[in-house]
Amino acid sequence: MELKTGIKNKRGMTVDKGLTADTWGSGGLPVYATPAMIALMEQTACLSVEPCMEEGYSTVGTRLDVAHLSASPVGAHITCESELVEIDGRRLVFRVSASDDAGLIGEGTHERFIINIEKFMARTEAKLK
Repeated sequence: MELKTGIKNKRGMTVDKGLTADTWGSGGLPVYATPAMIALMEQTACLSVEPCMEEGYSTVGTRLDVAHLSASPVGAHITCESELVEIDGRRLVFRVSASDDAGLIGEGTHERFIINIEKFMARTEAKLK
């Protein structure tokens, strides 16, 4: 698979108690947590380009600009979509959105960088020395 703009992905899940704001500590209500929505957006974007990565390379998330527009209750089905809209060297920019059965609940942009896994982990682990 060739890395090019226009790559899309879609993932779905159902909100359960483990994905609520009161469980994640991001609020006190039993509704879909913003950090859970963001994690689904990152995962959807990441998985869309993973088949394009050469051996020893992956992507890491570096920036999110996301609005959580509407609450979703436990039991709601969430659908997340991503589209790669910009490639600037190693920087990848995605348009992301999430919806429940009633409509749009979140949208924004997500940035990822292509990294060499071995070099990235060496620099990361060097922080402990």
